[in-house]
Amino acid sequence: MAVTAREAPAIRVGSSQGTWILVTTVLGSSMALLDSTVVNVALPRIGRDFGASLSTLQWTVNAYMVTLAGLILLGGALGDHFGRRKIFVIGVVWFATASLLCGLAPNPGILIGARALQGIGGALLTPGSLALIQASFHPDDRARAVGLWSGCGGIGAAIGPFVGGWLVDGPGWRWVFLLNVPLALLCAPIALRHVPESAGGDGHGRFDALGAALGALALALTTYALIEARSGSPAVPVLGALGVAAGVAFVYVEKHRAYPMMPPDIFASRQFTAVNLVTLCVYAAFGGFFFLTALQLQVVAGYSPLRAGTALLPTTVLMLLFSARSGSLAERIGPRIPLTVGPLLCAVGMLLMTRVGKDASYVVDVLPALLVMGAGMVTLVAPLTATVLASVDTARAGLASGINNAAARAAGLFAVAALPLVTGMGPEAYRSADAFDAAFRRAMPLCAAVLVVGAVLAFATVRRPRAGCPHPECRAHGCVTTPPLEPPRETGASGTGAAT
Repeated sequence: MAVTAREAPAIRVGSSQGTWILVTTVLGSSMALLDSTVVNVALPRIGRDFGASLSTLQWTVNAYMVTLAGLILLGGALGDHFGRRKIFVIGVVWFATASLLCGLAPNPGILIGARALQGIGGALLTPGSLALIQASFHPDDRARAVGLWSGCGGIGAAIGPFVGGWLVDGPGWRWVFLLNVPLALLCAPIALRHVPESAGGDGHGRFDALGAALGALALALTTYALIEARSGSPAVPVLGALGVAAGVAFVYVEKHRAYPMMPPDIFASRQFTAVNLVTLCVYAAFGGFFFLTALQLQVVAGYSPLRAGTALLPTTVLMLLFSARSGSLAERIGPRIPLTVGPLLCAVGMLLMTRVGKDASYVVDVLPALLVMGAGMVTLVAPLTATVLASVDTARAGLASGINNAAARAAGLFAVAALPLVTGMGPEAYRSADAFDAAFRRAMPLCAAVLVVGAVLAFATVRRPRAGCPHPECRAHGCVTTPPLEPPRETGASGTGAAT
């Protein structure tokens, strides 16, 4: 029996069914979350096994991000209309199937294609996990359920790089992807048996598939142009221009459709626009940092995949432990100072990372930089989400969170594509410790500069939220590559797909 968004759910957190719902949503979201953190650690081994160029490693990351960032808003809308459990289960099965293809890929082309398919599955299951919690639990228990979900997800994010490194060092990099198959075999049956179906009940039955396709196409073509610019192919500027044209067409379509994926009027809020510009700066720097640092630790510092994955734990652990407290502090003093100080701390952490070279000491060289970086992330991530929600009406809080999450993913996508180009990394740079180290030392100041721009924007534009604005339900957050998604609100909003 389906439950519409207008009916009050009655499932309690402490009940048997409530426990099963949390288990399946945590399993589902962890699949996508783990994939966003563990793959970076496996990149050098993937490149070595395939004899691949640096652009192949970039595409291994970005093929996934293109489809995920481009389609995540549409994924939320499909769940709202066709049934959140149905779309969630389809996403889990799709993601696992694509993961199997990644693990069995005989060449880089198939791996990259399978990664793009993974992103489609992630776009279906990621918004669905939170929407299921919102639709299933009693209003009095919803905040607790979201807290348990985000806390468990944060633990998964914390151990992800460690697990990834252990798998790469042990059975091999293919198991980074194959691990998703048993998780899906647990998740999907539990969802079908224990999670009630729900739908938003909006009734219009229309979806902005054209807008989603144009958005994904714009991301894909511009990313291709940035990654392949080193090749000198005459097709690169043509495809880059087509990517820009697709972006312009996306904006035009969103302005003229009755049910746009990303309604332009939401940007009428100057605060919402400003905080999304800050998001672009912050998560572009983060995306470039974590992509390059995983390579720097292995290619230059000589760390094993396991040691490199473990080395990155402090930032995630700090966020998991202190993000809720940071959010509470920002509620008392306002978001302007945290959103200014946080990026500046992260910038200092990235500059400290330039000390990490050959035979770097973890305690002396790596750990101080990551602790400063983690402190900055703790300071800014929770206030960033709170400011996004506070800048729109309560009914649009889920949509605003979805747009902000997609913007962060797109920013990371472009950073991974552009940084090797602007720092002069050649196709074989990751095979040479000296060449990669030189480019890394040029990249970190660039990432720090982007963070400084974000801090200046925040100081100049962010103001204290109005009284009575919506607050984040995801208080603890451990993902270092994207801000947390917020669930749809009880007012009838349909979350990340509310306005589609």
